[in-house]
Amino acid sequence: MNIKQHTIKKSISLSGVGLHTGVEATMTFVPAPPNHGYKFQRIDLPGQPIVDADVDNVVDLSRGTTIEQNGARVNTVEHTLAALVGLQIDNVLIQLDGPEPPIMDGSSIQFVDALQEAALEEQNVLRNYFEVPSEVRYRDRERDVELAALPLNDYRLTVMVDYNSKILSSQHATLNDITLFSQEIARSRTFCFLHELEALYHANLIKGGDLSNAIVIVDREIEDGELDHLADLLGKPKVAVQKAGILNNVELHYTNEPARHKLLDIVGDLALVGRPLKAQILAARPGHAANIGFARKIKKMMVDSHKSSIPQYDPKVPPVLDIKQIANLLPHRYPFQMIDKITYLDSGSVIGVKNVTINEPYFTGHFPNNPVMPGVMQIEAMAQTGGILVLSSVPDPENYWPYLAVIENCRFRKNVIPGDTVIFRCELVSPIKRGIAKMHGTAHVAGQLVCEADMTASLVRKK
Repeated sequence: MNIKQHTIKKSISLSGVGLHTGVEATMTFVPAPPNHGYKFQRIDLPGQPIVDADVDNVVDLSRGTTIEQNGARVNTVEHTLAALVGLQIDNVLIQLDGPEPPIMDGSSIQFVDALQEAALEEQNVLRNYFEVPSEVRYRDRERDVELAALPLNDYRLTVMVDYNSKILSSQHATLNDITLFSQEIARSRTFCFLHELEALYHANLIKGGDLSNAIVIVDREIEDGELDHLADLLGKPKVAVQKAGILNNVELHYTNEPARHKLLDIVGDLALVGRPLKAQILAARPGHAANIGFARKIKKMMVDSHKSSIPQYDPKVPPVLDIKQIANLLPHRYPFQMIDKITYLDSGSVIGVKNVTINEPYFTGHFPNNPVMPGVMQIEAMAQTGGILVLSSVPDPENYWPYLAVIENCRFRKNVIPGDTVIFRCELVSPIKRGIAKMHGTAHVAGQLVCEADMTASLVRKK
């Protein structure tokens, strides 16, 4: 799995009809900056409103996942999002001049092909994975649906479908390596049963449905007159089927294509959690309603764990900013260059690492027989970490000085001694206004809180 975030190198467009709305639309994937995530933009509406791809914005689950925000609605987002997750693309703006992405052939492969043509571009920011810390389960006893997420330092999915049908028997699909999504899952097309077709049509759905963009499973014998009626319904001169099988005798890409498509749907729906996942996902008889209910439980766990989380440091992971890059941003030099690396940075928070050694100059005069890192130096290191966050809010940080203006509610809870690795985290408590940033900072050693403070910093343009 990728360590750093990715976007695409250039914009690329696709056009086609929406599955449920039947409206022709052009969808354009546009490169986006780090930590942007997935956002849809309805460029056909006044003000060109943005709709975040977030489970909190889901408003309808009628045979697809629909999101709405800022007065704009986007239907059937799951196949588009699945392609992005499958290619490990983190940041992209998806512009639409209609209410629904094109259905294309009913799978994600044409989105994958377009994104690969646009080419991926690595960004110098770590991916903000959510590694599921404990088991999460979702169950719908009435529909006999169950989904689970188990802790795993990877992303793997297994899906089972069972429709109690002679034609579509129990099937399984597995994806053990997300890099194989485009080869093993992306070509799997959406499907429905013949007995659902007319009901969906009369429910004002599948207006863009066509035998070229969906598999219709015939699980019973039908009369010639019924076939003529279906042809009229679908706007076709004629449709045909064997005694039982696939309408118009379409060849499946895989014997378990329906199960693979259900896995594709889960990948797309779970993208709405808002962060790339590390987990083992197990799903029995899933559908969009269950997927979204499951995604909401995962997001709640993610939000709750963030509120109480202790920042982690893995020395094997490349930093977002190394010591040279930090020196290019901050004016501090020896002996006041306090931060060794930045391991995380987004628009609202930053994590910095300080390795404390006996060679620190202050140890020669500060408790020389009992070396303890001075509290004022801990605050200085915390302030420098916060300075990186504040400077990242402007496009030209080289033209600004970050000054610490206020320290409040400072507490030192445990001694910091040589050999400790201190992990500093600073988070904005409100948006930066007029160059003034209010932050809460914490410092941890080996998972224990050693220091915390509220700080106010100001950005001053260099003269």
